[in-house]
Amino acid sequence: MGFPANGSSEKPLKFLIYGRTGWIGGLLGKLCEAKGIDFEYGSGRLENRISLESDIASVNPTHVFNAAGVTGRPNVDWCESHKVETIRTNVVGTLTLADVCREKGLILINYATGCIFEYDEAHPNGSGIGFKEEDTPNFTGSFYSKTKAMVEELLKNYENVCTLRVRMPISSDLTNPRNFITKITRYHKVVNIPNSMTILDELLPISIEMGKRNLTGIWNFTNPGVVSHNEILEMYRDHIDPSFTWKNFNLEEQAKVIIAPRSNNELDANKLKTEFPELLSIKESLIKYVFEPNRKTGGA
Repeated sequence: MGFPANGSSEKPLKFLIYGRTGWIGGLLGKLCEAKGIDFEYGSGRLENRISLESDIASVNPTHVFNAAGVTGRPNVDWCESHKVETIRTNVVGTLTLADVCREKGLILINYATGCIFEYDEAHPNGSGIGFKEEDTPNFTGSFYSKTKAMVEELLKNYENVCTLRVRMPISSDLTNPRNFITKITRYHKVVNIPNSMTILDELLPISIEMGKRNLTGIWNFTNPGVVSHNEILEMYRDHIDPSFTWKNFNLEEQAKVIIAPRSNNELDANKLKTEFPELLSIKESLIKYVFEPNRKTGGA
């Protein structure tokens, strides 16, 4: 199989991106524009092999990025009642794209999820012991997470795939309803559990660099360390809205208002940090990329 070795590819970069209407897919396009990288969005449906082959033939990309997938609207509870639709996109579609890319000798950068683990005896909450790339997923509470764990296991067999485990994504756009901060500021009550999270403003440019370096395999795609819901809301209050208040509830109370349980975990980001030493810890990244740019000054 003629995949490029690590290092830059010979011909000029051209990215084929799936997920035009999604949050990450949209941000990726803007990033490519800002960096002067040639790109096109795929028009094919992931589960339709012929349409993917047609996209690749017409675009002739150097790399393919997949930010398409079903997370459910307004949240993953949707997947519990739309299981076939969830499988069609998250499993059949992703595997079809990986398979077509392999056939064409292309690396696929796939934005996956780290919500396939939950704290356990070997990785207790607050211990600083995170799940590593090679650990077997242990969270099957939601159908969404179940499909993501299945497809990750199968994609391990594709040597052309770079799997990025994103968690609780956050960006500097605090108006975006998909933004984890925006979500929790709008909830009536929140749980308060430390978690690994992904600051998109810092990490999406890194994913482009990973494509350039032709990196493959599984990567915990989060900032190092954990941050709790309350810590984020305290930062929000201190930087954005001094009058902001919130209420907490516990997992038992939360379970009464959601259909599927949610994943809480710490992912070990050492592999990513070794490849990109400049990567900031989650709290530093939150302040630099999210809260400082949005800070409300006295005169505002």
